[in-house]
Amino acid sequence: MASYLFDLPRPAVPIAGEQALYPVRRLFCVGRNYAGHAREMGSDPNREPPFYFTKPADALVPGGGSLPYPPGTENLHHEVELVVALAKPVFRASPDQTADAVFGYAVGLDMTRRDLQFAARDKGRPWCLGKAFEFSAPITPLVRASAPMSSGSIELSVNGQIRQKGDLSDMIWSVPEVIAHLSRYYHLGPGDLIFTGTPEGVGPVVPGDVLIGRIQGLPELSVTITAGS
Repeated sequence: MASYLFDLPRPAVPIAGEQALYPVRRLFCVGRNYAGHAREMGSDPNREPPFYFTKPADALVPGGGSLPYPPGTENLHHEVELVVALAKPVFRASPDQTADAVFGYAVGLDMTRRDLQFAARDKGRPWCLGKAFEFSAPITPLVRASAPMSSGSIELSVNGQIRQKGDLSDMIWSVPEVIAHLSRYYHLGPGDLIFTGTPEGVGPVVPGDVLIGRIQGLPELSVTITAGS
C-alpha cells in the first residue's frame, strides 16, 4: 500500500450554525461580472461568454481576521464577492438544471495584487501572480441554500467608508448561468467554490485598514490588513 510523504490538512470552510466543515477542492473566480467594474477596469461590458481564473484552495482565510500584506506588490486591492458552494455533480448542464446543485453561499474577498495583474495583462500573460497567492481569499462561514440568491445588496467598507456598493441583480451573468457555463469545461461538484465577481469601486488597501464585506442575508466578513511577513 502506498504511503504519503506529507500528511497535509485539506482546506475547509465552516458551515454557519453547525459543527461540520465544507471541504474545499477548487476555487473558480469569474472575471468582470458586473458592468460597473468592467468599465473601471477599462473594458466594455456586454454579454460575451464569461471568463475565469483560479486560486489555490489554501488561499482561503476562513472567517476572515488578520490578513498579512502580500509580498511583491505595492497595490493590493479589495474585491467583495458572493461565493457559491456546490453540493452535487454538474457537467454540461443548463441553467435550469443547476438549482439543486448549490450547497450554500458566503461572502468572500478576491484580494488582488493589481500592479502584478496589470503587468501580466498588458503582456498577454496569465494573472497567477496577481490573483493566486496566499491569504487572497477570505471567506465567511457558508450559509446553506434555502432559495436562490439573485438579488440583495452587496457592499464593502474600508475603515467605515463605503468603497463598493451594488446589488446581486447587477450581475451580467446570474449564478445559474455561471454554473452552467463553467460546467461546459469542468466536471463540477462538491468541494468547488465559485467567486461570482465584484461590483465597481475596487481600490487599494494598506496595513492597518479594516475591511467589512456585507451581502444581504449572509454573515459579515471582517478583515484587518497587517504588515507583511
